[in-house]
Amino acid sequence: MRNFTLLFFLLFLCQHAYAHLGGISGMVYDQATRLPLKGVTVQLSGTGKATTTNELGQYRFDGLVSAKYKVELSHVSFRAQVLEVSVDEDQTAFLKTELAGANVELSEITVSAQRAHDQQLISSLDIKLRPIVNSQEILRIVPGLFIGQHAGGGKAEQLFLRGFDIDHGTDIRLTVDGMPVNMVSHAHGQGYADLHFVIPELVNAVDFKKGPYTTDKGNFSTAGWADFRTKDALDKSFVKLEAGQFDTYRAVAGVDLLGQKGREKNQSAYIASEYSFTNSYFDNPQNFNRFNLVSKYHGHITPNTNLTLTASTFWSKWNHSGQIPNRAVDSGMIGFYGSVDPSEGGETSRTNFNAQFVTVTSRNYVVKNQVFYSNYNFELYSNFTFFLEDSLNGDQIRQKERRNLFGYNGSISKESFIGKTNWTTTLGVQYRHDLTRGTELSHTKNRTETLERYKLGNINELNAAIYLDEVVRVTDRFSVNAGLRLDYFRDQYEDLLVQPLMKQRASDAIVSPKLNFYYTFNPRVQLYLNTGKGFHSNDTRVVVQQGGKQILPGAYGSDLGLIFKPFPKMVVNAAAWYLWMAQEFVYVGDAGVIEPSGKSRRQGVDLSVRYQLTKMLYADADFNTAKPRAIGEMEGANYLPLAPVFTSAGGLSLQMPNGLNGSVRYRYLANRPANEDNSIVAKGYFVGDLQLNYTKTKYNIGLSVQNLFNTRWKETQFATESRLKNEAEPVEEIHFTPGTPFFAKLGVTFFF
Repeated sequence: MRNFTLLFFLLFLCQHAYAHLGGISGMVYDQATRLPLKGVTVQLSGTGKATTTNELGQYRFDGLVSAKYKVELSHVSFRAQVLEVSVDEDQTAFLKTELAGANVELSEITVSAQRAHDQQLISSLDIKLRPIVNSQEILRIVPGLFIGQHAGGGKAEQLFLRGFDIDHGTDIRLTVDGMPVNMVSHAHGQGYADLHFVIPELVNAVDFKKGPYTTDKGNFSTAGWADFRTKDALDKSFVKLEAGQFDTYRAVAGVDLLGQKGREKNQSAYIASEYSFTNSYFDNPQNFNRFNLVSKYHGHITPNTNLTLTASTFWSKWNHSGQIPNRAVDSGMIGFYGSVDPSEGGETSRTNFNAQFVTVTSRNYVVKNQVFYSNYNFELYSNFTFFLEDSLNGDQIRQKERRNLFGYNGSISKESFIGKTNWTTTLGVQYRHDLTRGTELSHTKNRTETLERYKLGNINELNAAIYLDEVVRVTDRFSVNAGLRLDYFRDQYEDLLVQPLMKQRASDAIVSPKLNFYYTFNPRVQLYLNTGKGFHSNDTRVVVQQGGKQILPGAYGSDLGLIFKPFPKMVVNAAAWYLWMAQEFVYVGDAGVIEPSGKSRRQGVDLSVRYQLTKMLYADADFNTAKPRAIGEMEGANYLPLAPVFTSAGGLSLQMPNGLNGSVRYRYLANRPANEDNSIVAKGYFVGDLQLNYTKTKYNIGLSVQNLFNTRWKETQFATESRLKNEAEPVEEIHFTPGTPFFAKLGVTFFF
């Protein structure tokens, strides 16, 4: 009885003491848009306590003794602030803060333990300072990611990252405001990801991370992932006009619909549109047309709930010169920018609706709900082998589909304290459903005549997932992230070329664990170890033929990395990485066949350096090596075709107070094997670009130059067996699409 009385007395004292503690809470806004800022780092000087703002720009510290505190707020591309506040007993001090945009000061950036597991960020500042032709080119800012166009700009670019020839998106997960971009079981290949429906001027930031280490990222995130975040509000309305070489014209406009009255109510709405035309640099005029229209609303429907609604539509049509063989150019049959089949081209469109709800409950649960829908159409005419199969009519093919895509993303997360440890728990569910009609591969002539249908069918593919993610900040220096994800796939294919009509079905599931460790020695050095399993699904037409076996090959990866600041104005990120891929069966859309690619292994080193030379001049450089190999093949015959082995990109960026800003850039892709025994080599290239702007309050004048030194280079290359019109025997050699020559474009933007 005496012990119980003593325990009760001690508990009473603890509760009495805690009852007299105070706290600090606050909200952080973007000064320009008056909208809440997510992800702001908030620290209490000298206490070791830190946090980040949630989806509504909110933060909170509890259990503080009565005293004066300094609250430090920092965010990339915003001016840091330090606030003083007094905390009284039994009171919670409230701070409302606006952060103003500013040039990046690397000396102010600290290696933060509180944001250890956060993804890396590409800011709108990076996008403005670099030559960007379309939203797909923003991907070039991801360290080590290269892109190549081989259809004149109309279809999605080919992607390369971490020893992967990703084709058009097989091994990188791309999203826009959380809405999927990759198309499963696409007519032109698995994971096809076309970002051209995004207007570059509306991209606020891009979150990205390499490797399969993020729990809420599922299908296709083997080499990494990137999420484009579009602006919730326009700082100002604008009109932008551009004109350049090769009959290139572009007009973009964005109008703020609610103005200052909307900002005062924490609401915004805008409408924007883009139209582009070019004949491009090919001998065969491209006659390229693209149209984009987007509208977006963002605001508080209750004090603790944000609603974001986005609607957009996109259409594009073009001719292209396709991939041409070396021998046709060497013999003088065609020029470097010529075409063997000038009737190639395509047309595509996409209409989207995206609704996002974010609620912070009274108990600090963050609840996210998202529903999305896309109507998508695609038609592409290509000729890769010319007269190999049909010596009379040629080998032109048509790939076509009509698709409806809809889905849901939801999660609930909570930050809590267990003893001295900080736990952030997230439980999420995801659902995606793709329905295609008339997914087709046909033999055609001159884009007008259908000679034979090779494939024609309807696809019904469902992907449902549930995941649990835990971030534990064990101490102020050490944190652990553990996650577990379960994905279920159900595939159905209806072959319209077989009578009677028959529906084939298959299903499978895969579990993907993640485990990541972060140790921050001090504000200058952080060591991390990322480990995890990812996957990419295979085409439904493969899945049903395999009877559901080996249709979700796993990818097992690890990164051992270091982030450090050797000098106040230099940031270095270095990582050694490894990735092992299980057996795959890949549907090759260009040929309508199934190719088993076997197991593979990739390993390499990534190095990124950012250095502020002066207050106005910044330097950056990325170096990426990879050794990709097939497992189970003989030495010397185990190369992975077109997989990059060394890449580098970098440049100098200038930001002057008088409004002059811009950058000069380079990108280098080394020679790489084009086939399994490296007997055919895809030649590398070194290309420079320039962006120069003069920015004032009411206008901006910009000059963009691609291929500054007018290098003759091959943007995409393939080892292909083909036969030209008058050839008796086929030849296997490099087929390529030429890269842009010197290309200058002048633009002017008016703000109002």
